[in-house]
Amino acid sequence: MVVDQIQNGQITTNFASNKYDIPRTTITYWLRKYSTLVQQNTGMSKLDEIKKLKERIEQLEFVKDFQQDIIADMEIITGVDMSKKSLPKTLAKEIALKKKNLLKQSGSMDVLGLVNKPITKDLKRNKSKK
Repeated sequence: MVVDQIQNGQITTNFASNKYDIPRTTITYWLRKYSTLVQQNTGMSKLDEIKKLKERIEQLEFVKDFQQDIIADMEIITGVDMSKKSLPKTLAKEIALKKKNLLKQSGSMDVLGLVNKPITKDLKRNKSKK
C-alpha cells in the first residue's frame, strides 16, 4: 500500500517513513523490488519503452505531415477550405501554412491544378514597357 501511494505521487518517501514509522531504507528497498517486478512482468525497461514511444511519435508525425500535404494540395486544386470546416484550429492553421508555402513555391493554381506561373516572355514584355 505504501509503495503504491508513493508511486502514484500521493505521498513522498519521507512522509511515508514518518507516517507509518518505517525506515526510509526499507521503503526504498521495496520500491526498487516492486519496480523490478513490474519491469519483469512487462518485459520492457523504461528506456526501451521510451525509445519505442519516440519511434511511434516519429511515425505519427510523418503520417500527419503526409496527410496535411494531401489536404493542402486538394484545397489548392478544388478551391475549397476543407480543413477550416472539419479540423481543429491548430491543424487547420498548419495546413493553411503548408498551402501558402506550396503556392509560394509553384505560383497559384487554377481549379484543374494547372500552375498559373507568368511566362518568361510576359515578364520581359512587362519590364520593357516600364
